[in-house]
Amino acid sequence: MPEFEFTLVIDGPLDDEAAINALFDAGCDDATFGSISNAGFGDFAREAPTLGLAVISAISNVESVRDLTVRRVEPDDLVTIPEIAERLGRTPESIRLLANGERGGGTFPPPISHLRTRHRLWRWIDVAIWAGHADDEEIANAAWLVAVNALLELRTVKGWVDQLLLKELQDTLAA
Repeated sequence: MPEFEFTLVIDGPLDDEAAINALFDAGCDDATFGSISNAGFGDFAREAPTLGLAVISAISNVESVRDLTVRRVEPDDLVTIPEIAERLGRTPESIRLLANGERGGGTFPPPISHLRTRHRLWRWIDVAIWAGHADDEEIANAAWLVAVNALLELRTVKGWVDQLLLKELQDTLAA
């Protein structure tokens, strides 16, 4: 069975032995847990028939532990010029020239975020397809990770949206 490596970014207390023991008891004995800059994470090397099943089972295992919530799955599909350069085995300057249309005929995929900053972001799968570095399985896995991260993000903002809609409704009724 194939093994998939990924990281879950986790909200909740990961700094005590009881939490780590609970995670191992929940089936996360194939992960290493820690935190960086107040963000918890679990680095998984999980065997499963597909990446999707590996990630879903890991999220389920983590969230079965009280007070833990998965925020997103990495490697994230969003990449910067230095990350693109590293993944493609090129220099950041070479990628910058391609991204700015100064080389390569202007066919490099457009950034999806931070258009006016030096820290623009691209979807890795767009770049990998452009570079010919993506097979069907990689494309499917990347699309799946984008979808899972979108759902995890929606789950996070749903509470905010519900609060805003409730306030708007209350304000409208009070007027």
